[in-house]
Amino acid sequence: MNFSRIKEKLEVLADAAKYDVSCSSSNSKRNNDNKGLGNSSGLGICHSFTEDGRCISLLKILLTNHCIFDCAYCVSRKSNDVKRAAFTVEEVVDLTMNFYRRNYIEGLFLSSGIFHNADYTMERLVRIAKNLRQQHRFNGYIHLKAIPGASNELMEEAGLYADRLSVNIEMPTEKSLKLLAPEKKHRDMITPMTFLSSSISERKEERRLNKKAPLFAPAGQSTQMIVGASAENDMEILGMANYFYDSMKMKRVYYSGYVPISTDNRLPMIGTPVPMIRENRLYQADWLLRYYGFSVNELVAPQHPHLDLDMDPKLSWALRNLHQFPVDVNTADMEILLRIPGIGFLGARKIVAAREHGELRPEDLQKLGIVYSRAKFFLKFSHPFIIHRDLPAEHLKSKILGLQNSKYKNNFTPQLSLF
Repeated sequence: MNFSRIKEKLEVLADAAKYDVSCSSSNSKRNNDNKGLGNSSGLGICHSFTEDGRCISLLKILLTNHCIFDCAYCVSRKSNDVKRAAFTVEEVVDLTMNFYRRNYIEGLFLSSGIFHNADYTMERLVRIAKNLRQQHRFNGYIHLKAIPGASNELMEEAGLYADRLSVNIEMPTEKSLKLLAPEKKHRDMITPMTFLSSSISERKEERRLNKKAPLFAPAGQSTQMIVGASAENDMEILGMANYFYDSMKMKRVYYSGYVPISTDNRLPMIGTPVPMIRENRLYQADWLLRYYGFSVNELVAPQHPHLDLDMDPKLSWALRNLHQFPVDVNTADMEILLRIPGIGFLGARKIVAAREHGELRPEDLQKLGIVYSRAKFFLKFSHPFIIHRDLPAEHLKSKILGLQNSKYKNNFTPQLSLF
């Protein structure tokens, strides 16, 4: 093996892969046996953290940054004057195993530009995963990019060896995709997503009936949208994400703030980096959609199509709906508790459990880890010494924001993440 050449490729293709943010902890369980290598714990991948505090990482590379497409927002577009490289199947397998044996990684995140055609590229991605699983008995986490346009047979095979598959939707709307990547269509991405969603559901049912049935993408599928390369508002972006969660049973939707890397005049936002805070607000809203029972229309609407940058979306909703507050912390059900700013999912569960042993007072909430300095404005207790009610929304907003030194205040540093 030519190590200097491999190192050169690794520098190029690892750098190109940094623009894909769609990797995270996985919920995949791929237990090892006494003859295999590696073990996927089911939790953090891609510099995430496990429940016991371990930071675990993965080899995150492109198979190649050659590409037949010329998407204006992509650093690997064919018209871009960048250094090109491509790994062979054997090189990726050897790198993964060598990095694993040196305890550098616990998994692989493998994406690729499209060279020749979709099937040609996807077949090589599948061969890498298959080789790792079958020849090297590698049981660590594998996340493969599913290439739009590849055959269903290759998609099926990929699901047998990868823990997670992902097809990036890229742009939030068909209109923007047509403008910035005219060779692509949204249906080219939706079709494989639908196929994978159906296959994952069918295979889960098979395993429910037969525990020996093979695993199929046990960590599900994810996707990614670029934010800020085109003019979509947050309502359009979250509407698309909600569609994926409802219709595709997507595990995660990732939001990648566009970093200007192109002077292409098709980009309406040339030279305007996306504030990190906008990306963060989208993730907060996404969390509320998935775990807190909020709908898209409660967080954004035609009257306010963008999320507030100066406060999180739950607080923004609460200030627009003061008629629903204050809430009695000793009688409110779980659904209402989850909507109170300063009370998270674990905090709400602790409240429900603790009040079985007696009436809760403000000092009790603080002991439970509730952000009482924020929650107190939306709560009432049996004892009439809480006075934060009937304040105008703007007054409440300034009062709450004044109590915190937001780490995002005046921070408009661009997030270095792009498809």
